[in-house]
Amino acid sequence: MASGVLADVDWIPRGAERASTRRFALWLAPWAALLALGVYACGRCLYYGLNQTNMDNRFAFGLWIFLDLSIIALGAGAFFTGFLVYILGRRELKPILNTAVIVGFVCYSGAVAALMVDVGQPLRAWFTFVHPNVHSMLTEITFCISCYLLVLTLEYIPVLLRHHHLQKVPSFLTLERQMHAKVVPVLAGMGAVLSFFHQGSLGGLYGVLRGRPFAFREGFSIWPSTFFLFVLSAIAVGPSFLMLVVAAAEKVTGRRLVEPNLFRRLGLVSSVLLAAYVAAKSIDTLIWLNVTSPSVGFAPWEYYEFEPFGWTLLFVEIVIFGLLPAGLLLYGRTAGKRGWLLTGAAMACGGVLLNRLVLTIQTLALPTLAFDDFLHYVPSWQEVATFGGVVAYGVIVYSLSYRYLPIFDARQAAGSSTAPESSVQPDASISESRTA
Repeated sequence: MASGVLADVDWIPRGAERASTRRFALWLAPWAALLALGVYACGRCLYYGLNQTNMDNRFAFGLWIFLDLSIIALGAGAFFTGFLVYILGRRELKPILNTAVIVGFVCYSGAVAALMVDVGQPLRAWFTFVHPNVHSMLTEITFCISCYLLVLTLEYIPVLLRHHHLQKVPSFLTLERQMHAKVVPVLAGMGAVLSFFHQGSLGGLYGVLRGRPFAFREGFSIWPSTFFLFVLSAIAVGPSFLMLVVAAAEKVTGRRLVEPNLFRRLGLVSSVLLAAYVAAKSIDTLIWLNVTSPSVGFAPWEYYEFEPFGWTLLFVEIVIFGLLPAGLLLYGRTAGKRGWLLTGAAMACGGVLLNRLVLTIQTLALPTLAFDDFLHYVPSWQEVATFGGVVAYGVIVYSLSYRYLPIFDARQAAGSSTAPESSVQPDASISESRTA
């Protein structure tokens, strides 16, 4: 192979020819437009105030809080994968670790950005740290999310240092290897602790709302049961979301990025945890129906007489988006087929989204006093645009990382069975030199 071609192929992270700059720009264009619209909507909210939204003093948690709870749950794959790889020694999951870090960084930074707009006065966000309300779960959540975002940023640095230009600088190369060997395992342990508490506190926040009997729960010691349900549901769907992200990248690029059996392992982990969550959720629901709700003077059926929040929604959350995907991911015949495996992963993620929607929206919509009315809430276009902007931000960051950083093993991508015939593959000498 000519030296010019060799140099060109050698710096491509995945060991295969990249799409042209024009095609990549066309891919990014609609996402960039959506991000620009989201930034404009955020600007209006920060300049004119939260009257740009349809939230008010009675319905203070809307689409943005649902967004934060959802993407933080989906981003749990970052800390849980790091925990499995570095703490439990499951090295077979290491090929997907870079993706987990990037997804976690995107989810948490996007959530923090949305919260800055939701607060309404981001210049006063530092008040939380200087004048904390030690009696509020939100204080603990703020501290943990901020610290974990810092941890994810530090974990993302070694991935950035693997860029082909930075690898030519000896000091950066040494820093990257030292961080991978000594710093990242420690960060993984710290991330597991921080994520456990803030995931749980997000759920515990609803469980201690005595004025909202629909969400209020009894618990263990100082923690309501929703604390543990949020943790369990997050780590259950984290691996499933990572599967969906990698599968989407494979679909868009036409290349196999990880070994197929890695999806099976992620599905197995997700199915076991999801089954445990469904069991715990069912027990929690039965206790609430028969003990908690009657003890506060409400018949359980009263919470389900307002459309669209009927009994059907509870059945869909627990059975359709809980028990069914757990079976699809665990049963050998369905888990062995890529289509069914991804279907189960998508349903599991849909279940956690539905759970967060119910706790965020249904909890506030239901009347708590005899003279209260059922509250209706429809998000404004500014809220929807901000939501879309966060999604677009995530797609753009992951796309840029995939294109310019070696987040997957080069030989795995180069040996793709789904790659187009026109793809230019490096020869064995290139792969060996890069391995060395």
